[in-house]
Amino acid sequence: MQTTTEDGVLWVTFDRPEVMNAFTTETAAELADVVSGADPDTHDAVVLTGEGEAFSAGGDIEAMAEREETPREAYERVSETFGRLAEAMFECRVPIVAKVNGDAVGAGLAITALSDFAYAVEDATFSCAFVHVGLIPDTGGSFLLPKLVGLRAAKRLAFTGEFFPADEAAELDLITEVVPEDELDGRVEELLETLSARPSETIGIAKQAIHNNLGRQWRDAMDHENMLQVHVEGRDAEFD
Repeated sequence: MQTTTEDGVLWVTFDRPEVMNAFTTETAAELADVVSGADPDTHDAVVLTGEGEAFSAGGDIEAMAEREETPREAYERVSETFGRLAEAMFECRVPIVAKVNGDAVGAGLAITALSDFAYAVEDATFSCAFVHVGLIPDTGGSFLLPKLVGLRAAKRLAFTGEFFPADEAAELDLITEVVPEDELDGRVEELLETLSARPSETIGIAKQAIHNNLGRQWRDAMDHENMLQVHVEGRDAEFD
């Protein structure tokens, strides 16, 4: 995985094109560390993309097959790698942009869904492919997919593992927009210019409010939103 920071943007490139940028547990943990280190004081955005023809084919199946571990060890591995990556992306106060240059499968699809913006080339293919290897959606997929695409669509994607094109991914709200390949760089740059012109701390707190309120009841959500708004306005949120 390659990382660079340029003009306030943290660029992350998945660099295993020979296996379609499949993730090992080490890669997932490394990406979690990188995302956790993004800060509104330093970064306007994080951009994720892949080297070669794919965004990410998901988990590295060959590496999975070689493991010999107890259930407890397996739980700790999943929690500390793909689970921690999902948590880091969900809680990151910097906008995350998925620049989907090719296929996004399994954890690759989940990472796309966890991103705040996702622009995909027209010939990208998507699949919640976990079921093909006897797994349930992870990397936050079981939590976020129903909220993005709806309950029935989430079940269809998870139970069948079917492959579908970028235009359907856009219809399902898994991605923000489908972009011709020769326009992908320009479209992402337009978004980055917009984000850099906005107050980074406010965006981070807005993201925090939206995500934290996903599981709250209406009155609790409004109270949380109001408290964060007071914080954004620079006032003391501790009341007598």
